[in-house]
Amino acid sequence: MPGAGPDPRPSLVFIVDEDEAVRQTLTSLLGQEGRQAIAFGSGQEFLAAERPPQPACLVTEARLPDKDGLELQYALSDRGDPIPIIFIARDGDVRTSVRAMKAGAIDFLTKPVDEPELLAAVRLALQRDEVQRRERERLGELRRRIASLSPREREVMRRVVRGVLNKKIAIELGIAEITVKVHRRHMMDKMGAQSLAHLVRMVDRAEPEPD
Repeated sequence: MPGAGPDPRPSLVFIVDEDEAVRQTLTSLLGQEGRQAIAFGSGQEFLAAERPPQPACLVTEARLPDKDGLELQYALSDRGDPIPIIFIARDGDVRTSVRAMKAGAIDFLTKPVDEPELLAAVRLALQRDEVQRRERERLGELRRRIASLSPREREVMRRVVRGVLNKKIAIELGIAEITVKVHRRHMMDKMGAQSLAHLVRMVDRAEPEPD
């Protein structure tokens, strides 16, 4: 499978903070770093907005008036949105920071935000998003390859990755051993597997639903 190169689309930093002055300050700071920023005054505004497709991260106030940062984090998780999140707070809320980090946040910063620290966190978040996007693309391709298999090829594949020999597969499926070999060859070609070990790694990574 060909490796995915760097995403040519510019990355985005979303900012959610009820304080307009903070939004403007962060937007200006990120702009000086060559980052494109889109700011929102509430979590609901952010959730309702159309999301551009390029790599992105979210910088959000931990305590928002309509939906606090943790609720926003959980809402994104519930809808399957893995965008990396950086929290900022007016004080060192240890309990909230621990919960946020356990839920996958990149960092939890306190106001006034240390600019180099924030910029470093944003760089890390965007790098993580790019890596996660490439992995999702690879998984999607593997699952498409598995879906392209015929039912019989999938039955053969399930047994092959468990180390079952062709002769036993033939007995289990009630077909000739030569037919198993034909299905196996077609399956390996469709999967793009260079070896049995390669096939096993692909199937383990894709985690397909059991038949």
